[in-house]
Amino acid sequence: MCGIIGIVSSSPINYALVNSLKSLQHRGQQAAGVATMDGNLMHLKKDLGLVKEVITEQDMAYLKGNAGIGHVRYPTAGAANNPDEAHPFYVNSPFGIMLAHNGNLVNANKLRDDVLTKNHRHVRTHSDSEILTNVFAFELEQLTVHKDLTNDKIFDAITNLNQRIKGGYAVVSLIANYGLVAFRDPNGIRPLVIGRKTIEHQVTHMVSSETCAIDINGFELVRTIKPGEAVIIKLDGTLENRICHPDPQLNICLFEFVYLSRPDSVIEEVSVQLARRNMGRYLAQTLKDLKLDIDVVIPIPDTSRVPAIEVAESLKIPYREGFVKNHFMGRTFMLANQDQRKSAVRSKLSPVSIEFKDKNVLLVDDSIVRGTTSKEIINIVRQCGAKKVYLASAAPQVRFPNVYGIDMPTHAELVAYNRTDDEITKIIGADKVIFQNLDNLKKSITDVNSKLTKFDASCFDGIYVTGDVSKKYLDSLVSVDFNG
Repeated sequence: MCGIIGIVSSSPINYALVNSLKSLQHRGQQAAGVATMDGNLMHLKKDLGLVKEVITEQDMAYLKGNAGIGHVRYPTAGAANNPDEAHPFYVNSPFGIMLAHNGNLVNANKLRDDVLTKNHRHVRTHSDSEILTNVFAFELEQLTVHKDLTNDKIFDAITNLNQRIKGGYAVVSLIANYGLVAFRDPNGIRPLVIGRKTIEHQVTHMVSSETCAIDINGFELVRTIKPGEAVIIKLDGTLENRICHPDPQLNICLFEFVYLSRPDSVIEEVSVQLARRNMGRYLAQTLKDLKLDIDVVIPIPDTSRVPAIEVAESLKIPYREGFVKNHFMGRTFMLANQDQRKSAVRSKLSPVSIEFKDKNVLLVDDSIVRGTTSKEIINIVRQCGAKKVYLASAAPQVRFPNVYGIDMPTHAELVAYNRTDDEITKIIGADKVIFQNLDNLKKSITDVNSKLTKFDASCFDGIYVTGDVSKKYLDSLVSVDFNG
């Protein structure tokens, strides 16, 4: 999971680019980067850290130009502290190309071999995003030898690229002295939207992972970029789009609605906030059938607040805030290893003891992935004097690795893998754990937009929509670096 942004305007875009990128900070806190283009000149600043740490006021004078892209990164495994793997990536042949990517390529190893041995291009890192950059450059090169670059050639290159790369991906790219290119994988697993704003009679276009970045600078949401679609915005502001795959099908990732996206974003015409309310409503139906003796409903902040409120209202049980959150700690889900996540819980969440003492508590979380955070929180709640601690998840059991850009790469890390709910309950130390039904999770979204009929639910059901993920591949993930 990462966040990407791209802007083409008739005026300098550095501040709008950085401000918009900050609104995507929740999608990655390990590294950030911005690239701008001023004619043939390209400017790049990237490093480890938050956007505000990497891009300073002094950098703004350097980041000149009317077109640019940005990226916030969280690595799904490995190479977490390598600044070279921050985005965007750059190649200078056949054109100056900057590229940033959200997602994972499941055939990265084969692509790396092909890039080195068949395409005769060099890579410096283990990042699948650098491989993608070189594949894109190679496909452009094949179509533009002794010929001028055109939109048609770019679309053809992306069509060829889509046949070579497999996985989930949303991409923004700058081509020197030409413009911005954005495209989305043929299954539409990772989100990408486009917006516009008129400034002094000139149209400025923006593409982004989420609509919250479109909104923050007063842009109007135009639409979602379709699965398999590419959009080219030239430096003169003209826009052209084309579907670059013979059989695109929308399978948006369910985890975008559960956890990844901001509640003020809209994905595939679905308000994330409204989808999470529905998750709480359906979760409450499951809880009613269990007839648990619950005194108070308390969310594990922040993502679970919306479903927790709906649970409390539906069950007619008091809702209380039981934790004070240190918002400077980042998202523990994104930390590199179990020890970091475990120690971060105590620093990140401070309990309000009076809300727990002598009560049967229902904790509501957005999801339970590794169980490390859940176990620590339940220990904290028991130390505050709770009589019973129930834990309800707004998502189903995460039983399978996600290979399309979320930090669940190995079976061994997943607390629900090959375990029953009772076994999970015992491991995390709860009195009972309750999970959302997968069909109900899907209904939470389709109740808002009935046109959505297919989803990437691979981490819940083990069905990989790209159709090319084998058990052998999943077993190999223990030692593979994913960096998109």
